[in-house]
Amino acid sequence: MSLISMSSTALYSAFILYLVATFFFGFTIKDKRSISKKDIAGKIGITLTIIGFIAQLIYFITRWMASGHAPVSNMFEFMTFLGMSLVIAFIILYFIYRLTVLGLFALPVALIIIAYASMFPTEVSPLVPSLQSHWLYIHVTTVSLSQGILGISFVTGLIYLIRQIDQSVKSKRTAWLELVLYTLFLFIGFIVISTVFNLMNYNASFEYPLDNRTITTEYHLPAIAGPTDGALVTEGAMQPWFETPAWMHGADSGRKFNTLIWSILTGSVIYGLTRLILRKRVGAAIQPLLKSSKPDLLDEITYRAVAIGFPLFTLGGLIFAAIWAQIAWDRFWGWDPKEVWALITWFFYAAFLHLRLSRGWHGEKSAWLAVGGFAIIMFNLIVVNLVLAGLHSYA
Repeated sequence: MSLISMSSTALYSAFILYLVATFFFGFTIKDKRSISKKDIAGKIGITLTIIGFIAQLIYFITRWMASGHAPVSNMFEFMTFLGMSLVIAFIILYFIYRLTVLGLFALPVALIIIAYASMFPTEVSPLVPSLQSHWLYIHVTTVSLSQGILGISFVTGLIYLIRQIDQSVKSKRTAWLELVLYTLFLFIGFIVISTVFNLMNYNASFEYPLDNRTITTEYHLPAIAGPTDGALVTEGAMQPWFETPAWMHGADSGRKFNTLIWSILTGSVIYGLTRLILRKRVGAAIQPLLKSSKPDLLDEITYRAVAIGFPLFTLGGLIFAAIWAQIAWDRFWGWDPKEVWALITWFFYAAFLHLRLSRGWHGEKSAWLAVGGFAIIMFNLIVVNLVLAGLHSYA
């Protein structure tokens, strides 16, 4: 228990340090500040980031010691490790390029990922039989590291688009960019609404039929969408407005669908309030802060991140995954949703490099591809893991 407590404290400390570091990186883009003050703010920001990474590394090691296996076996552990992968990728690229604005965007993305992870069950539990293999550590950690590096391409691509797209007129480009930013608000909405009802200790139980059995599921958010053919058994809890569509199969599909609805509603409210305060599009409000950023440098980092992350993903997401699948399920490949979307991710980034190298897709086109690629990764991690039933549903 002391190791688990130490692990939780270390992760919380890392989160706070990343948050404070973000503010220091924010100071570096203020035009009115002198160069020396900007340099000092940047040095403090990267120092806090490194200390935060060390704290998160302590979390990882102590949780491994407490559980007896690498902490990458469920959504909480994997998403936390993904956040750590994104941070270490940022630290390395920072010392190569000395680009402080990268920290202003990379750290908030890592913070959202870690906060998102904390909304899932954090208990240490034994591995299911199919996960009791060293290939779990090899496959999952390699995939996570590659996705963290590819996440940097998303960050630089997003910075490039915000800086370069003309925000003075409404267009398809500004609409798509604002949609990307709106999606980030949906993650924030999930974190906020889950935190609120967790603090309230809200709980409602439903019973519903599944595979000739009666299943009980626990809702930790008021039920807007109840389970298909479900019955509320908790007195005083809110009755659902409607049932989850029958085509959404799998255990707890109703609870997951309900969480998705709450995330969209809460995120939309936060986004709407932000727009009301700013009185302009979020991208238009951020753009003036990025005028000192060099587009060519952002474009180069985007390409370098994909050039490094793609081979790693090939190794971890396809080769190591196939070896582990053969050991666990006696076949290298199946049409499990997770495997299919991993292959789609691989083809997308392969197309990115092909278009970049043979067709000369630089600049804005490259940035849009980087943003789209990371959207596919997040779809794979969230929708495929949590909504689509498959062999990877244990996550």
